[in-house]
Parts: sequence; structure tokens; C-alpha cells
Amino acid sequence: MDTCVIQDWTESKVAVKGSAPQLVRYRVFRMGAKHFQDIHNSDGERLHTLELPDGMALEKSSYEVLLRYALTDVIAA
Repeated sequence: MDTCVIQDWTESKVAVKGSAPQLVRYRVFRMGAKHFQDIHNSDGERLHTLELPDGMALEKSSYEVLLRYALTDVIAA
């Protein structure tokens, strides 16, 4: 299955309630008909891969919001 990068690796400092700010890298890509957000820590370790809802797949302004929600789940786990 072909992978198409929508947004290449982007660094972001994310403030998560109850935790120190996290420096992360994320990218958005399409695999087949589905879109994903791949989130890694600053060392390159994968933290989470999130399948994006159809309505948000190409909404770049939503990527940071989804990033914060995904990190809240990962850190709380």
C-alpha cells in the first residue's frame, strides 16, 4: 500500500495538564484511503499513531488539537 506524506515531520511543544510540557514530532500521512497522524517523542520513539476522522484529515489547524488529545491519553496510560 502506498504512503503519501501530507505534512512532513513538525516539532511541537505540547503542554499537557499535570505534566511538564512535552517536545514531540508529528507527521500526517495517507495510507490507502485513510489518514494518520504519527507522533514521536524528541528521541524519535513512537508514542502513538492516530487515525484521523474523515472531516479532519486535511484540516491542518486540527492537527495540533488532535496531538494534544492523543498525548493526554498516552501520558495518562
